[in-house]
Amino acid sequence: MTADLLAPLDLAFWNIETPEHPMHLAALGIFPARSPTAGAHAADLLAARAAGVPGLRMRIRDAWQVPLALRQPFSFGGATREPAPGFDPLDHVHLHAPAGDFHTDAGRLMRRPLDRDRPPWEAHVLPGGDGTSFAVLFKFHHALADGLRALGLAAAVLDPMDQPAPRPRPEPPRRGPLPGVRALPALLRDALADAGRALDIGASVALSTLDARPCAALTADSSGTRRTAGVALDLDDVHRVRKAEGGTVNDVLIAVVAGALRRWLDERGDGSEGVAPRALIPVSQRRPRSAHPRGNRLSGYLIRLPVGDPDPRSRLGAVRTAMDRNKDAGPARGAGAVALLADHVPALGHRLGGPLAGQAARLWFDILVTSVPLPSLGLRLAGHPLAEVYPFAPLARGHSLAVAVSTYRGRVHYGLVADARAVPDLDRLAAAVTEEAAALTAVCGG
Repeated sequence: MTADLLAPLDLAFWNIETPEHPMHLAALGIFPARSPTAGAHAADLLAARAAGVPGLRMRIRDAWQVPLALRQPFSFGGATREPAPGFDPLDHVHLHAPAGDFHTDAGRLMRRPLDRDRPPWEAHVLPGGDGTSFAVLFKFHHALADGLRALGLAAAVLDPMDQPAPRPRPEPPRRGPLPGVRALPALLRDALADAGRALDIGASVALSTLDARPCAALTADSSGTRRTAGVALDLDDVHRVRKAEGGTVNDVLIAVVAGALRRWLDERGDGSEGVAPRALIPVSQRRPRSAHPRGNRLSGYLIRLPVGDPDPRSRLGAVRTAMDRNKDAGPARGAGAVALLADHVPALGHRLGGPLAGQAARLWFDILVTSVPLPSLGLRLAGHPLAEVYPFAPLARGHSLAVAVSTYRGRVHYGLVADARAVPDLDRLAAAVTEEAAALTAVCGG
């Protein structure tokens, strides 16, 4: 693989990161084991296979001067993704001592930032204490891979699957030093349109912060600690609710989060009356088979979760209405599309303004609720089937909780990441997710 310049949003993720606020996403996969040595064998396989995956050899380096070989516009203060010399997969695949609880170890590992001098990814193999299962925690820096690309990199080190051959990717057009004269009117028109969209998004972001009433339980001074929890639900129950009430599966999953937060806040004594935290719902802007642009292309929807509403059906209706309103406007408009502004910031601006942007996240939204795509095909490692998989999102500065959701093999998996000091009762919130899903199914899909 050759070097390429980081996309603007990738560069933003790279510069927002601090040692206390790592910007990696992750997934915890749990596999049933046939022997106590299955975890060690899996670690050996992962290391051997990683050596042959070009995408796992890529490191990120600052690029104050862009090499001419990249054939990309000059970008002072940017960074490149390029092959790492002397790549050793044993630096990235780690076998741990038998674990008593996979999520306890996952939380400890999530707080550790990735080595920025090496390809920014890791795989941690956690053998189960009873020898009947093992887990693998994959970590990828958001600047190296978004959820879709991280899935592809992880799948490359799992057992091979029979899949159709990928379509050939078109060659990117070669750019000369200056655009052709005939192209100038179109370029000017596009530039003006981009500027108009940027101003519209910026105005929406500013307006969204005017009535901001942060939820104290979800926004707190960060301690740098991490705790994780996972919840698995039956996808058929979710579909029953969707068919009865309309909307999408994602609407139902978001409504479950709103109801679980209500239960959790009331139980811990914080109270849910009048609470409507702002949730950021990321939206991918690129297709799975698209080659250009290669980096993160994210927008998002911003909605208020109806936590204060006591009726499960009403909460689902409110989520559906808010999501429909966002979809009608489109993912390129509104406060949730703020990630698209990264395209309008010069590389040096990302480098200098990254820390400030990271601190502003708590003013913009209270909680991240994201969906991570997974294949419907069964995945395996060393012949052991992947039984459960819990996605984990990065936790922004000033936030105490992030939620990621995946559907896999007829199950819905919620992955919860929290600041361990701010949310010591994360297991109670996980239980509230299960309780709320059951209540919603009874009311709407029974």
